[in-house]
Amino acid sequence: MTVLKTALDEAPRAVPEVVASVISTGEENLETMNSVVIETRGVAKIVPTAEGELVILEGIDLEINAGESVAIVGASGSGKTTLLGIVAGLDVPTTGRVMLCGAELTALDEEERAKVRGEQIGFVFQTFQLLGSLTALENVMLPAELRGEAEAERDARELLAKVGLAERLDHYPRQLSGGEQQRVAIARAFASRPNVLFADEPTGNLDTRTGQKIIELLFELNAEFDTTLVLVTHDDRLAARCQRIVEIDSGRIVA
Repeated sequence: MTVLKTALDEAPRAVPEVVASVISTGEENLETMNSVVIETRGVAKIVPTAEGELVILEGIDLEINAGESVAIVGASGSGKTTLLGIVAGLDVPTTGRVMLCGAELTALDEEERAKVRGEQIGFVFQTFQLLGSLTALENVMLPAELRGEAEAERDARELLAKVGLAERLDHYPRQLSGGEQQRVAIARAFASRPNVLFADEPTGNLDTRTGQKIIELLFELNAEFDTTLVLVTHDDRLAARCQRIVEIDSGRIVA
């Protein structure tokens, strides 16, 4: 359990949601393709400012089915990242209702929402959010180790081989390129066997060629694991690969 101990020692310095995102019970993916796994009704997000209330989101009604791939797009400041955070349970709306995999997030406290996140979802971040004191292999092993799985190392090796990093298992994040770090992050996200995978600008810190490779990899693994994919992106190539595009403009969904 050396990997787990090291990760927990570092956890207070890490982004909290990275740790939360890899604590998974390993439940089976949803089997019914047309079942709704994400639903919002009348979601609004309003924050106070010195100039008065700032409306970030208003009247958001959205449904996403199991196995669907959805891109959330819009100009900077349109509210798309806020919407992603709310449907993932990282943030709460000012008003409205949010359902995720059968759980009403808006009726839960933070501890209960964290439990749902740990059991149901995975994350891929623009800034990778790997644990710097762990090797690539150890970063990917972490979800299975937290679940107490005996084959954590074997499964992590297989995932890293799938993302083309079989020869980089013992490298630390600082020894990897941006594209390699993102591939480790993707392998870690799928190691939790999530029902829903959320990705926030997964190609945002990568050059065009590397970004294209990450896009191919993300959709290849998404198909293999039959995961619902919800991503925020400015990348038209990435959005075009999704089954559906949801555009946000000034806090509202537009056609």
